[in-house]
Amino acid sequence: MIGPDGAQFGIKPLPEALSLARELDLDLVEVAPTATPPVCRIMDYGKFRYEESQRLREARKKASQVTVKEVKFRPKIGKGDFDTKVRHVQEFLEDGHKVKVTLQFRGREMAHPELGSKILDGVLEQVGSIAKVETQARLEGRNMTLVLIPDKKPVAKKTNKSEAPVSTNSEPVTEPVTEPAPQTAE
Repeated sequence: MIGPDGAQFGIKPLPEALSLARELDLDLVEVAPTATPPVCRIMDYGKFRYEESQRLREARKKASQVTVKEVKFRPKIGKGDFDTKVRHVQEFLEDGHKVKVTLQFRGREMAHPELGSKILDGVLEQVGSIAKVETQARLEGRNMTLVLIPDKKPVAKKTNKSEAPVSTNSEPVTEPVTEPAPQTAE
């Protein structure tokens, strides 16, 4: 038997243990029923259950949920659209999300899956070291898919970008000024 403060009372018969718990206005809880003899503890069981539920709630708050974001490409995508979509992929990865890159083929585009592979290779090349490939690119019907996961934990975003640089010495920090080049008449 263990007391409310963690002190061991030794082996006690059940009626005596119950009377000790009632004197302290607490509950007698069996902690290890498989031990020989079984281990019981004197505690406030309602308070114990409440604290346990609070610990579980805190653990759920700290657990991060990974979501899968999807970015769709086409084989005939333009350079500007490609760069924009790759930038979105990078942002999702930096936020800690998985990214499913889908390349959709239509009609005669199915005859040239190597064009799709080039686009997915370009995505991997631009994303670089911030991502790892979880699932290699594979053709499933009219779609070619690739799943990327972030290489490291998400980085907290800076909230105030407009702050001026801070100097450790007493001199003020100045930005270099560039003057426009003189224009010549042709």
